[in-house]
Amino acid sequence: MKKIILVQPPVEDFYDTEVRLQPIGLAYLKSALKVQHPDIECVVMDFHTGRGRQTIKIPKELSYLKDYYAIKDESPFSSFFNYFRFGESLEKMTQEILDKNPDLVGISSLFSPYYREVLTLVSALKSAKPDLIIVLGGSHVSACPELMLAHEGVDFIITGEGEIPLVQLVSCLKSFRDYRAIPQLGYKAGQKLHINPAGENLDLQRFPIPDFSDLNPDLYRYEGKKICFLVTSRSCPHRCSFCSVHTTFGTSYRRRSVQSVLDEIDARILEGYQAIDFEDDNLSFYQTEFREILNAIISRYGERKIRLMAMNGISYISLNQDLLELMYRAGFTNLNLALVSSDKAVRETTKRPHTLEKFETVLDTSVKIGLSVIAYQILGLPSESLASMIQTLAYLGSKPVNIGVSTFYLTPSSPIAKNFAPRSEKDIFLARSSAMAITSDEISRSSLYTLFVTARILNFLKSLPIQNSISLESLLESWNSEQPRQNLGIELLRILHQENKLILASKNGSRHVQPGFSFPVYEQVLNQIVSVPTQAGGSIFLHH
Repeated sequence: MKKIILVQPPVEDFYDTEVRLQPIGLAYLKSALKVQHPDIECVVMDFHTGRGRQTIKIPKELSYLKDYYAIKDESPFSSFFNYFRFGESLEKMTQEILDKNPDLVGISSLFSPYYREVLTLVSALKSAKPDLIIVLGGSHVSACPELMLAHEGVDFIITGEGEIPLVQLVSCLKSFRDYRAIPQLGYKAGQKLHINPAGENLDLQRFPIPDFSDLNPDLYRYEGKKICFLVTSRSCPHRCSFCSVHTTFGTSYRRRSVQSVLDEIDARILEGYQAIDFEDDNLSFYQTEFREILNAIISRYGERKIRLMAMNGISYISLNQDLLELMYRAGFTNLNLALVSSDKAVRETTKRPHTLEKFETVLDTSVKIGLSVIAYQILGLPSESLASMIQTLAYLGSKPVNIGVSTFYLTPSSPIAKNFAPRSEKDIFLARSSAMAITSDEISRSSLYTLFVTARILNFLKSLPIQNSISLESLLESWNSEQPRQNLGIELLRILHQENKLILASKNGSRHVQPGFSFPVYEQVLNQIVSVPTQAGGSIFLHH
């Protein structure tokens, strides 16, 4: 065995998370292989980032969404319309991989709804080179191991953390030794699938930092700055019922040494990165160590010289004024906080160890310090009523936060999945926020769509350059701006409040009524909000 290719494949959806695409997991695997198998060339190939996008046909399983994603809406609170392939074409991707003549190809399958893109690539590679060894790994493989291993072109899968099993598998393949006892390895014996139980996880103190040498830093940017991913820990001490992090990383929450984290930051700065996104599932749980890292960043690079983020979210349980001030000085400009729900009963049901009082304290402190906050709500949790979702959205609408909403989808192998019937392949494909797939007698798809758009309308109002107090009625009557997009938004809101209809605006100027929008649901949200704070320091009062 002379060459291994590690692949991040494209994804197909209505939207893409553009800034969180650096394949850090594959970079960790490359580092592990370089240490243990220096005689083998290993190359990471990212076919997702910087490879453009192509509009493709909406799959038949998602055809019901045409009632909601009806036209390409040009308004400031638009939802979705086109369905895209984000990344390289199958033909070009296959050819680029085969041109390198690999002996083994490892393909990352991180997200369940995109498993078809992975298996389509497997089929193309195997068709062109039948003796090519193909290994799959990633969060989705850990969640649905049988589904992925059963594909005729897949030789092996690795569940959980991949560094140790992959190194051991390569050792066995090089020396023609038996691989069947490798922990976390999935393989075939005749028609039978065998998936080995988990072994020991990686010792985070002993492994080298991820190897990004195959990745073009210019392709990974945030607000113009070159950005890299960094993790200080693996797994999470919390047990939220809708999260599947423990399926991949186990239940033991492990943290790297402060020194190893600082060494990695130093290396990334030397490589030209200007921003760091901490992708931990719980970055601030150990406050003492987190403070050491922040203080060291300030000491080495000065205050606010490096852009710091935690776009995967940060638990507000462990945040206080001193730590928030330190984060701001070190380079954080905003916080991503997962409120999930303002309803105590819902938080308890989903095993969220957070309180609304703590959220408000952290929010108030953050605003005073100068940190902007994005607060996230999950729409459609099985344990939550429509009234409760409306309450949460109204609560966030009245706070100085940008609202991030995602529609609940059932992640295979998450604790909450035990309450549902076994997931079919179609169910797994639909496990995406844009699908609005899980509804009930009380929670209709129309309600989910309406709450999603309502959140966008509230964010639009918050973004207006209003520094004083004004009523929504006066705003809709008197608004006149040099910004066409703002004017369009106000025009459509005026129609919404006069005619109780959501209008979609196409690029050619035509207008279309959105029948899936429920004005009564929208009205219930606004009725619970006294005023909406703007980012410019003003207030929009919604009622007389």
